[in-house]
Amino acid sequence: MTDVVVVESPAKAKTINKYLGNGYTVLASFGHVRDLPPKDGSVRPDEDFAMSWQADERGNKQVAAIIKALKGAKTLYLATDPDREGEAISWHVRAMLEEKKALKGVDVQRVTFNEITKSAIKTAMAHPRDLDMPLIEAYLARRALDYLVGFTLSPVLWRKLPGSRSAGRVQSVALRLICEREAEIEVFKPREYWTVQAALATPSGAPFTARLTHLNGKKLDQFDLNNEELATAAKKAVEAETLAVQSVERRKVRRNPQPPFTTSTLQQEASRKLGMGAQVTMRTAQQLYEGIDVGGETVGLITYMRTDGVQMAKEAMFAIRDHIGQHIGGDYVPAQPRFYSSKAKNAQEAHEAIRPTDVSRTPSSVASHLTPEQRRLYELIWKRAVASQMESAALDQVAVDIAGPSGQTVLRANGSIITFDGFLRLYTEGRDDSDKPADDESRMLPPMKEKDPLKRESVSADQHFTQPPPRFSEASLVKKMEEIGIGRPSTYASILTVLRDRNYVTLENRRFIPEARGRLVTAFLVSFFEKYVDTTFTASLEELLDDISDGRAEWKHVLANFWSAFSKAVADTKDLTITDVLNALDKDLGPFFFPPREDGSDPRHCTACGTGRLGLKLGRYGAFIGCSNYPECSFTRRLSSESAEEGEGAALKDGMRVLGQHPDTGEDITVRQGPYGLYVQQGEPDPADKKAKPKRASLPKGMDGEAITLDQAVGLLSLPRLVGLHPESGEPIEAGLGRFGPYVKMGGIFGSLDKDDDVLTIGLNRAVDALAKKMASIRAMGAHPKDGEPVTIRKGRFGPYAQHGNLVATLPRGADMNEVTLDEAVALLAEKGKPLKAKGGAAKKKATAKTATKKTASKAEPKPKAAPKKTATKTTAAAKKTTTRKTAAKKSTTEDGAEAPAKKPAARKKKAD
Repeated sequence: MTDVVVVESPAKAKTINKYLGNGYTVLASFGHVRDLPPKDGSVRPDEDFAMSWQADERGNKQVAAIIKALKGAKTLYLATDPDREGEAISWHVRAMLEEKKALKGVDVQRVTFNEITKSAIKTAMAHPRDLDMPLIEAYLARRALDYLVGFTLSPVLWRKLPGSRSAGRVQSVALRLICEREAEIEVFKPREYWTVQAALATPSGAPFTARLTHLNGKKLDQFDLNNEELATAAKKAVEAETLAVQSVERRKVRRNPQPPFTTSTLQQEASRKLGMGAQVTMRTAQQLYEGIDVGGETVGLITYMRTDGVQMAKEAMFAIRDHIGQHIGGDYVPAQPRFYSSKAKNAQEAHEAIRPTDVSRTPSSVASHLTPEQRRLYELIWKRAVASQMESAALDQVAVDIAGPSGQTVLRANGSIITFDGFLRLYTEGRDDSDKPADDESRMLPPMKEKDPLKRESVSADQHFTQPPPRFSEASLVKKMEEIGIGRPSTYASILTVLRDRNYVTLENRRFIPEARGRLVTAFLVSFFEKYVDTTFTASLEELLDDISDGRAEWKHVLANFWSAFSKAVADTKDLTITDVLNALDKDLGPFFFPPREDGSDPRHCTACGTGRLGLKLGRYGAFIGCSNYPECSFTRRLSSESAEEGEGAALKDGMRVLGQHPDTGEDITVRQGPYGLYVQQGEPDPADKKAKPKRASLPKGMDGEAITLDQAVGLLSLPRLVGLHPESGEPIEAGLGRFGPYVKMGGIFGSLDKDDDVLTIGLNRAVDALAKKMASIRAMGAHPKDGEPVTIRKGRFGPYAQHGNLVATLPRGADMNEVTLDEAVALLAEKGKPLKAKGGAAKKKATAKTATKKTASKAEPKPKAAPKKTATKTTAAAKKTTTRKTAAKKSTTEDGAEAPAKKPAARKKKAD
């Protein structure tokens, strides 16, 4: 019988099976085969942190397949990924097999490989080892911590802060970083400063620019020229000078290449250069690692992509050096191989950096076998790895000081000349922040020497303002988390995804912006659980988890120390009232929700009643801003800053948003929430005439109720609108909104519009096209001989039919609608024609008939005997079994792929982060 190998994914299983041959059966576990059940009691601190594990339907199915394959086998090789999660999956598989007594007489071995190539697989199989218990204990500790924090802290949020979703051990710290950066931006006060720049030319006529650095013999600081008057005076001083080269300073510098990618640097660079999100980057890298069909052979193109190591195997380094010498040039090969070490906190360099498995597979040679995303990411990884072993770039940096005869006014010009491009020939590192100006490396200066006279072309004084710190992008947030030591390489992508899924943040222009809900959660946690969202504390906990994996700490001791303090902190909030929470949040977030007004008036003053004070309120569905005079004053505002509301040109009034006044009538145009969605309304009901209702119009699907403008609302209220006249028939075409969405209409013919069509702006050409598609299913036959009304043949749900006014008749089965004549249609309508039913008539008639039939049947037929209890019990048991199976299929994960509870359940049986 064959030996059995268990890997994580079916793609990997297929590739490895080809490499190992017929002597092995390779099966996939499909990730984790079991996990902590998403309910209370799965981790029990009072029982020495005992943990209950539960397999879902898929996990049981995969283990059953492994048991079947093990019959007669001598060895089971656990070949899951070479990291903490991979080690844990192997441990779970072995534990489930032991519980089912399937390992009798079977030797269990653990094998790992960093790349899926034939040589790497063969080498790994020849050097098996035992399971790494310290690594498994680190997984257990991390899983227990994430569970305890999520399932203990999230219910506190639900009770004390309605509308909140969840809290997580690392997720909440990342959210705090985003919120604190936003707070920095809000309090930032820009400062004015000016720069003076001169456009100059050398004696040979070569142009360049220089910037004023010294004025009246004094070196200028950034804010020395802080207004137009000073800048103008400085400009005149430059214009009054006869300028010449005072000194030329040259120095040679070398730039070294960056190391090959780790998980975090790959995510950062893919974000900066390719615009890929962290999740897309990791998914694409997984595909490149597991194998791509290249010329009929499935090969892994890159090494394992979850790593924080920056070193490469010696064989790979020398292969890359050979490739550089043969294909780029001998001058680009450094004298010695480059060895790298990580500067990141908590870096565990157990694995290689991310590199191509075979440097000879250049991006161009495999491009035809890859998707666009795979091709771009592979090219990035290949170039970075090859460049890391190339010679340094050499540059001549030049600084030229320019002054007048007195030497009191000095300008400086900086530039660089690349004398040897080195690794820059292949790869240039992306900048962390696209807002930063480019440096002087790409700026060339013309040849100059001391005392060269210079021609002044022009002098300009430019106004600038200091900029606030930029919002975090995915790349910069991952970099920040890595710098301070929170999270691990495999967790970054999922943490960012969870924050967006919980609607705590939004991603606009590739920058994270905290939502009001996210800021509330952060303010609550900082107010009452500050220690547990502190970056230093979280980083120190990560270090303890790493100590466990290295065998330097005992995992249950770490858990006990954490739990004793954490459970006490949670218990201290037991008597916390909603008022306490509101006061804390109102104090912390007041500057955000009520920023100072330019006129100096109180931003909390309620303009609806004139006497109330606006503040933070909590309702059943979350927080909002309301008046202190409630219920006398029902003014409310959605949770956002007042300046943001004003920026939208909208104010809330009695729970609705006033967009403005109708240009013709002067009535208020409001957007409101109705039982079937958002709608706009013109005016208010007339108390004297209860039958008269104000004009209303539903918002089309896809239109944002928070962003709708007054013009759009007036347009919706004026529907249907005249689009134009049909170019052939001359009939008017109208556009409107109906029960099933936007449409265009010409006479009795209606054409549906696509979801991307704007009913307010659709043009005549698009309207004619939509009607043409509809008219293709309608055949005009001519006028009816009796009344002259048109007779048509139309396509229907149940086949073609003839129609004359309100009379319809289905064509005989098999009849071609294009061959029916007017006489045949008139005869068919006279013989079988039926009037169209009014809305609801057919359904009502059908329901009445059904009820009557049921009553008749109940009178005529004897009451059936009750089914035997035994059968009923069996059926019920089967139903319960099915329900249990479906419930078990739900998987709870760790912070690495955290699924936090979305709402407060009756018995707190939701997932934790």
